[in-house]
Amino acid sequence: MKKILSILALIILLLPFASAQCPENGNTVILKAPAVSRTSSGELIGVATDFVITVAPGNGHVYVETWPLAEVDMQASARLAAQIAGKVLDVDMNKYDVFIQVKSDAPIIGGPSAGGTMTVGIIAALEGWEVRKDVMMTGMLNPDGSIGPVGGILEKASAAYSVGSKLFLIPEGQRIQIIQTTEQKQIGPITQITSKAERVDVVEYARERWGLEVKEIKDIYDAVYYFTGKKIEKPSVPANLNVDTSFLKTDALNDYDKTLSYYEQVENKLKTSNMGYTTYSYLKEALNEAKSRLDEAKKALEDGRYYTTLSLNFQARITIRHVDWYLNVETDADLENLLKNVDDEIKSTENAISNLTIRGISMLQAVAASEERIEQAKSLLKEAWSDYYDANYWDAVSNAAFAYERIQTAKFWASLGERYAKGNVIERESLKETARDYLDNSRLIITYITSMFGEVNLQELINLMNEGEGYYQDGKYSAAIFSAMEARIQAEIILDTLGIDNETILMDKLQRMKENAKVAIAQAQKEGIYPVLSFSYYEFAQSYENQGGLDNIQNAMMFYQYAKETSTVFLETASPPKIIEEPTTTIPTQTTTPQATTSPTQPEATKSYISLIPFAFLVGIVLGFIVGRKS
Repeated sequence: MKKILSILALIILLLPFASAQCPENGNTVILKAPAVSRTSSGELIGVATDFVITVAPGNGHVYVETWPLAEVDMQASARLAAQIAGKVLDVDMNKYDVFIQVKSDAPIIGGPSAGGTMTVGIIAALEGWEVRKDVMMTGMLNPDGSIGPVGGILEKASAAYSVGSKLFLIPEGQRIQIIQTTEQKQIGPITQITSKAERVDVVEYARERWGLEVKEIKDIYDAVYYFTGKKIEKPSVPANLNVDTSFLKTDALNDYDKTLSYYEQVENKLKTSNMGYTTYSYLKEALNEAKSRLDEAKKALEDGRYYTTLSLNFQARITIRHVDWYLNVETDADLENLLKNVDDEIKSTENAISNLTIRGISMLQAVAASEERIEQAKSLLKEAWSDYYDANYWDAVSNAAFAYERIQTAKFWASLGERYAKGNVIERESLKETARDYLDNSRLIITYITSMFGEVNLQELINLMNEGEGYYQDGKYSAAIFSAMEARIQAEIILDTLGIDNETILMDKLQRMKENAKVAIAQAQKEGIYPVLSFSYYEFAQSYENQGGLDNIQNAMMFYQYAKETSTVFLETASPPKIIEEPTTTIPTQTTTPQATTSPTQPEATKSYISLIPFAFLVGIVLGFIVGRKS
C-alpha cells in the first residue's frame, strides 16, 4: 500500500508536466457560460463556468480539459463545435488544433448545453475577434448550426446574473418554461402535498428580478452577432417555398390501386375460408382496420398528399398481408417456409441495393433511407423467428408481414434514388466519420437528459442508439446515421416539450420547426439537391399538424425535424461567407477580452499539443501494479 501511495504522489508531482503546452501563433478567447450543478440534496443550481478557447495551427485535433470533472462528457460537443465553426467560416479545421479549458467552482452536469458557447469562441479565435464579457448563452449545438433546447434555463439565468452579465441568450422557443411547484398544507394530523405546473416567462422574470436582458436566438449566426457585433451572412433561401410531392403522384396512385385490389382479394379469401366464428371475426376486424387506412389514403390522394397516401397504403398492407398469410399457414412447415421466403427477399434486396453506385446527394439520401429500412426488416424477421420458436404463430406471421412490406419500401426508395441520380459517385465508406459524429452527439444528448431529469421514457431512444451502434460496427453507415438522427430528434422533442400540455405553446414551437424545415429544404435545393426524403417527411408532418391534438402536434414536430435534418445531413458549405460589420446599437455596450496574437491566415503545422503520454504511462504503471496485487 505504501508503494502505491508513493507512486500516486509521484504522479501528482508530475501533473504540471502533463498539462497542455501553450500553443504558438494562436488566438485565445475567454468566455463565461452558465451550467447546472447538483447540490448534495439533489437540487439543481446554476453556476458560472469559464471557457478558455485557443485555436492554433495544427492538424485538426480538439482537446478538452474540464475541472472539476463534468457528469456528462463534453468531448463530442467540442468536436461538433469545431466542425460547425469551420463550416460557418468555410475554414478547413484540419489545419488547426482547438484547445478548450472548462473551469468551474463546482462539479457541473456538462454535456451539450455549452455547444453554442464553444462554437462562438472558436469562430472568434479563428477570426481574431474580441468577445463581450457581459454576454452569456446556453444552447445545444445541432449539426446544421441551429441552437437546440436545453434544461435548467432559470438556473442558468441566475448564474448569468451572478457574474454580472447584462445579456443572456437562450434557444428559440424556450422563453416559456414550465416549472413544477409543490405546496404543503397541514390538515389536522395530515400533511397534504400538492404539485402544480407553473408557466414562467423567462424574459419577463429575468428583467423584473435581476434587470437581466434575455433574448431568444435561432442559430450560431445570431449568437456570434450578440457576442462580437459581427454579422456572418447566412445562406440565403427563397422567400416563398412550395413543398411539392407531386413527383410521387404516379407512385401513390398505382400503389393505392394495388393495395385496394389486394384488400378485396383477401376479403373474399376470408369469406370463403373454413375459419371458425371466433377466428373469422378477429380477422374480419383486422381487415376493417386496414380498410379504414385505405379510406384515409384515398382522401390523402385526392388532396394531393402523395407521401401520406403511400404511408397509409403501407400501414394497410401490413394488416392485409398478415390476414392473407395467416389464412395460408396451416402447419409448422408452412410457417417455416414463409419465414425463409421473407429472408430470401431481404437478402436479395440487400445485395441489389448494396451494389448500387450512388451518384449525387439526392440519390444518397434515398439510398440511405432504403438501407435503414433493410435493417429494420432484418430486425422484424428476427422477432418473427423468435415468435416461431415460442410457438406464437400469430405474432410470427405479423412480424413476417411487417418485414416483407418494409423491404418493399426499401426497394421503392432505392428506385427513387436511381430516378434522381445526378452528380459525382459517392463511396459508402465516406459516410463513416459522419455516422460516428451523429452517434456520439445523439448519445450525448440522451445522457444529458438522463442526468437532468432521470429516465424520461428513454428506453426506445436507447434502443435506437444501440441499433445505430450495431449498424456502424457492421459498416452500415447510412443506417447508423438515420438511427442516430431519429434518436436525437426524438430526444430534443422530449427536452423541448417536457411538462408542456398547452396546445398554444406547442403550436408556436411547431411553427418554428416548420419554418426551419422549409429553410433547410430551400438550402438543399440551392445546392442543386432534390431532397425527395425531406419533401416526403414535410408533407407527412403537415398531415399530422392538420389533425390537431397533443399527440399529433408532437408527431408533426418529429417529422418536420426529420425533414430539416435529412435536407442538410450530407450538405457542405459551397462558398465562403461574407462578414458584415454592423454597429451593435440594439444590445448593451460591448466589452472585450484580451486576445493573443493575430489569427493565423497562413496556418502551418505545429508541434504544440497536449502532452498526456507521460501521464498515461505512469497511470498504466499504477494500474498494472494494482491489478497484479489483486490477481
